[in-house]
Amino acid sequence: MRAIRLLYVGSRPDPRWEALAEEYRGRLRRQVAWQELRLPLAAGRKQDPAGAREREGRALLAHLGPREKLVALDERGELWSTEGLARFLSTHLATGDLVFALGSDLGLSPEVLAKAHARWSLSPLTLPHEMARVVVMEQLYRALDLLSGGKYHRVGGV
Repeated sequence: MRAIRLLYVGSRPDPRWEALAEEYRGRLRRQVAWQELRLPLAAGRKQDPAGAREREGRALLAHLGPREKLVALDERGELWSTEGLARFLSTHLATGDLVFALGSDLGLSPEVLAKAHARWSLSPLTLPHEMARVVVMEQLYRALDLLSGGKYHRVGGV
């Protein structure tokens, strides 16, 4: 079975967002081998934000398997439509597993960005961390459902 993992750096999830995440977690598990891993915020963030971002980046990369393709969630990444995300998944899941990395409010380290096979921007808007995580999960589910011929995604629908 195809596998997708979401690695994210953050504090303990807010229960209101976690309820939404749980909904999409269940849906994703019907489509792929889905896993999530929350990594803790690095210490010393106020005194040395760049150093904290580097430590968070190393922690993310430590969980990356040798054959997994990394997709960095990055505000400077590509804006994909749902159909574009579905094409990306179709192409890349055929050749291996995918890992999506969502950094903390400090962003992803240059090392993580350099190792990424792709960079995905959810929006030019700044989103709260928990909202971004749920949007990633929802869009992955939507794209996978589109690929499998499901009815969740309606082109031009509301």
